[in-house]
Amino acid sequence: MKKTKNMMKGVIAAALVTSLTACGEDRPPEPTGYDCDDWDWDSETGTYYCDDNDSYYGGRYYHSGSFYSNKSSLKSSPSYKSYESSYKSGIGSGSKGGFGG
Repeated sequence: MKKTKNMMKGVIAAALVTSLTACGEDRPPEPTGYDCDDWDWDSETGTYYCDDNDSYYGGRYYHSGSFYSNKSSLKSSPSYKSYESSYKSGIGSGSKGGFGG
């Protein structure tokens, strides 16, 4: 019985963390130090992109210190591929979650 209670506590805690993550509560901070006045969160990729047409970085995706000119180049990056698997995993996989790394 004690094992069952502990297991249920773990399941409930994981569900709570997942629900907060799905709401975007656990996003990484927006990139700083770049000429972009409007960073938007892309929930499909779990990354930020610059939505500032006046910026050199406009339309580019940012992940792990690098910029990608479009979603396709981001998704083909080896660094993103390893991040993507952790970003999309967890309880309720099949739906995209929050920050995974």
